[in-house]
Amino acid sequence: MCRKQMSNITVVLIEDHDVVRIGLRAVLQSHQGIEVVGEATNGVQGLKLLKNTLPDIAIIDIGLPGMDGIDLTKQFRAFQVEHEQVATKMIILTMHGTEESVLAAFSAGADSYCMKDTSMDRLAEAVLTTHEGNPWIDPIIANIVLRQMRQGMPSAKSEGSRTIEIKAVESEYQEILDTYPLTERELEVLELVVAGCTNVVIAEKLFITAGTVKTHVRNILAKLCADDRTEAAVRALRAGLIS
Repeated sequence: MCRKQMSNITVVLIEDHDVVRIGLRAVLQSHQGIEVVGEATNGVQGLKLLKNTLPDIAIIDIGLPGMDGIDLTKQFRAFQVEHEQVATKMIILTMHGTEESVLAAFSAGADSYCMKDTSMDRLAEAVLTTHEGNPWIDPIIANIVLRQMRQGMPSAKSEGSRTIEIKAVESEYQEILDTYPLTERELEVLELVVAGCTNVVIAEKLFITAGTVKTHVRNILAKLCADDRTEAAVRALRAGLIS
């Protein structure tokens, strides 16, 4: 692949558990084209490291001591805006699949979201996908967020009673939606996609053929710049297309 002819993807690990961090480093460095260029064990060190190294990818544990992964992500985002530095993309790692921790991870404004106990191959996949400019969202995280947003709960409480707001759809995707809005029929199909319906069920509910549904889904994915139905559903909910 042409990726091999390009420079390595530089990665910074910000994780306070030594065993986890060492394992992450070993697995990532075993993949050709990925290079771990720095490590930090807390949020304060991590923020300084990110500002100094400006890696391609930052993998950030949500439960860091001193400054947690949410605050670290938000502060580095502000730094990126101030210095017009948009190259570094961030992957949030969260340990538990509870609604509170998942919503906190999702709200942090990172590019991708991954459960800490995911397989190492999937983590490497998340790094490669994120570096290519596409969000990588662990299915567990996506499913919990979709359920909460469908229930009309756009925020959750984290430790210390801090309010966590779900971030809106990214500006570049919003611009695409403004230019190529979904049709009324596509919105009907999208609502059923968010509800978890298959193409056959959607066809039955809308009295159209499964082939027509497949065409609508393909158009929806293109307009939302989504790779799959879960990603399309997340972006649709963030953009307010589905309530």
